[in-house]
Amino acid sequence: MSEDDLFNKTVKSELSFKPVINKTPKYLTIEQIDFYNKNGYLKPLQIFTRMEVIKNREFFDQLLNEFNENEHNNAAYSINGYHVRCEEIWNIVMNPKILDCVEDLIGPDIIAWGSHYFCKMPFDRKAVPWHQDASYWPLRPARTVTVWLAIDRSDEENAAMQFIPGTHILGHLSWGKTKKLAVLSQEIPNATKYAQPVFNTLKAGEISLHADMMVHGSTANAGRYRRCGLTIRYCPPNVKITSNEDKYKDYGMHAILCRGKNLYGYWDCRPKPTKTLGT
Repeated sequence: MSEDDLFNKTVKSELSFKPVINKTPKYLTIEQIDFYNKNGYLKPLQIFTRMEVIKNREFFDQLLNEFNENEHNNAAYSINGYHVRCEEIWNIVMNPKILDCVEDLIGPDIIAWGSHYFCKMPFDRKAVPWHQDASYWPLRPARTVTVWLAIDRSDEENAAMQFIPGTHILGHLSWGKTKKLAVLSQEIPNATKYAQPVFNTLKAGEISLHADMMVHGSTANAGRYRRCGLTIRYCPPNVKITSNEDKYKDYGMHAILCRGKNLYGYWDCRPKPTKTLGT
């Protein structure tokens, strides 16, 4: 076997979905885990109370105003990795109900390495093309589970995220650079040939979970309602960063240990922050 063939074989095996085997889950049901294994996502799961929903939204509104006042470019999409700087976001990432869901999928040792608010303002023309998260990340093996927390309600009217069920088991799919006005650059062509897309309809305070090999995306927000969600990226500690490029340093700098042990020494986990806003 040539070096190129060996490399391609390794990439193929590491950019692949590993079915969850868990007969004694803490929070999810066996049926929900089976659904996740088959479809690559799970929704909706109620996490926050009505008062907590208001608190989460008010905090985000304050944070967004702060970013706008400090003239951040593209502020609605630029609040990235602030769980290691804002106590409020840290607390969301460490929410026990969320962690119970994640633990049922990846095990008792949990690293959170990323968080990112995706806020589509009314009449926002930017789309998120069909993509696989793992295609962007220098992380191997592909074992990250993304929690998508609805800060606002999310539905077809305000351009909710859409999943293409079953695509998580297809391996790493070919993509090209999108020609659309978009938030992200990669686009998998003709992705809807694999299955009918499903809207990730959520009420504020609910979450979805999806595998990093799942094809998903969203259209421009043609509606008059904002659609804000907080994505949180969790993985087991055997996942490691495979690139030394400067643009990927933030992955390691934003890691926190949520539960269990930081095995293998791949992640330099950060302490709980004491600041209440971001800048």
